[in-house]
Amino acid sequence: MSRNRLVLASSNAGKRRELKALLADVSIEVVSLDEAGPVQFPEEGEEYLANAVEKARAAANQLGCWAIADDSGLEVEGLGGAPGPLSARYGGPGLDDAARAAYLLEALALRSNASRKARFVCVAALVSPEGQVKSARGECPGRILVAPKGIHGFGYDPIFEPDGFSVSMAELSSSEKDLLSHRGVALAALRPEIVKMQNQGDDGG
Repeated sequence: MSRNRLVLASSNAGKRRELKALLADVSIEVVSLDEAGPVQFPEEGEEYLANAVEKARAAANQLGCWAIADDSGLEVEGLGGAPGPLSARYGGPGLDDAARAAYLLEALALRSNASRKARFVCVAALVSPEGQVKSARGECPGRILVAPKGIHGFGYDPIFEPDGFSVSMAELSSSEKDLLSHRGVALAALRPEIVKMQNQGDDGG
């Protein structure tokens, strides 16, 4: 498969939009699993880096192309760093984003004087079919709001206010979010490796 094609090891439409925006000026096709085909992933663990690498490696091996994956989480000081790497499963199976955010707000409210200081964490991994691995980490500090605000974004964005802002992550424009989001920071750090991959493809390497 062409090196000018990069598979995002996720079916999350929000993540795909974010990655495509960050690579808008790079001559590379970003496709999600909905377009590339199904991939069997190993069971996720409790470490961001291991989860990201294993997801990208599974996609690279099974689809025979470069793949990128991330593992992200929200760490809340008042919850002892939870939900962390388990953020996508916090509160149990079957919950949508809004229900998961509501569960977190309720858990925080049950702890008197609990700190609302929090940070989004993302570790992104780029893996080649030959097994090369490049990774990067990004963080976005902020605090948890008392109620959701905004209709943009996904996940915990509506209940998270980044430091230096008076609006939630879900109220930011896409360009603003790309500049400060944990995923944006991690993916931007991997951008030189993605460009290098694309250049190798143009050279026939």
